[in-house]
Amino acid sequence: MKANSEVPASPVRRARSREIKRSAVISAARQARLLSRSQLTELTGLSPATLTPLVRELIAEGYLIARGADSSRAGRPREKLEFNPRAELVAAVALRPHQARCEIADSDGTVIAHDDVPLGPDIVATICDVVPRLAGTGRPELRGVAVAVPGVTTDGEVRLAPSVGVVETRSIGDGIRERLGVSVVVDNDVNLMVAGEHAAGAGADVRDLMLLHVTDGVGAGLVLDGRVRRGASSAAGEVGFMTLDSDAHTRDGIGAFEARWSESAIAAYLDDAGVDRDGASPVAALIATAAGAPGAAATAAAGEYLDEVLVAWSRLIISCACVVDPGRVLLSGAAAELDDAALARLQELVAADVPAPVEIRRGALGERAVLYGAISSALTAAGLMVMPHP
Repeated sequence: MKANSEVPASPVRRARSREIKRSAVISAARQARLLSRSQLTELTGLSPATLTPLVRELIAEGYLIARGADSSRAGRPREKLEFNPRAELVAAVALRPHQARCEIADSDGTVIAHDDVPLGPDIVATICDVVPRLAGTGRPELRGVAVAVPGVTTDGEVRLAPSVGVVETRSIGDGIRERLGVSVVVDNDVNLMVAGEHAAGAGADVRDLMLLHVTDGVGAGLVLDGRVRRGASSAAGEVGFMTLDSDAHTRDGIGAFEARWSESAIAAYLDDAGVDRDGASPVAALIATAAGAPGAAATAAAGEYLDEVLVAWSRLIISCACVVDPGRVLLSGAAAELDDAALARLQELVAADVPAPVEIRRGALGERAVLYGAISSALTAAGLMVMPHP
């Protein structure tokens, strides 16, 4: 008896083959956005008999939307299929002192839900609670999560992030990945800010860029040759740890530079000087006090201190420019609150000593920069289409 040389495909192989074909249909529809079944056949190379059940299934799941027949062409009207960007979601989470800000976006990058929640001691639990809740219990497929952290990040691990309760190394990426079952990116928040500004903000027209972010800490993000640069240990841009003063030292995870010249340091100066900020931010209050009544002692002292701050920030920018030559520096956080006169003074200080021209501007996206960069990173990590500029 002659043996049958054809070996039936195993259930695993059949399932895998079907998943590949399904992914091909989704990918083609995602790229084309609106197309006919015949165009889908051409793009995927799949037969109509194979496509029909797949298309029916994807319509039922919400990936495809049947838009009716196209009667604008001669001959038999063709049904149009439209890809639904809300069938695939990503999450962006920005960790802040005592708070996590979360946004859910579709594959076009359009934000469809957002919330701010208290940041508990278990960062993974906080994220894994808010993300599914915002995405919805009957949610479309969640494809990726990006987490922005004010500290050093390496392969999902976080360290030197005292503002969110992390000093020693703590792993959060693996925990989120295991609980949510999606791709996870954990990155420094300033890296994501500069990525956002480079994609759609004040750095969209250049390939080399530095972003200086001043809050309770001081950090920098770098884009060189069009790419965010993180360094050998993902600690590039931790400029708050620079020791530009001989008597300055890092303590308890707080860098030497940021201990003296951060937003918190400016707030401490104003408190010691007895300045009533009346709800204004430290930088805005310092500028207002420095511009007060002519001849007033508080005004003169504030003006001198403001210049000290600008000199310190300029030394930091010059030190970085000597190494990486960014061409443009964007100011973010408290640094972006400088008025035109203070910004001009900072530009003057930098121009006096920098070896190559450096243009200083305010960032354009403000608080949106970090979440925009996080959404873009989550989409890229998930293999989805990168969102357009806002």
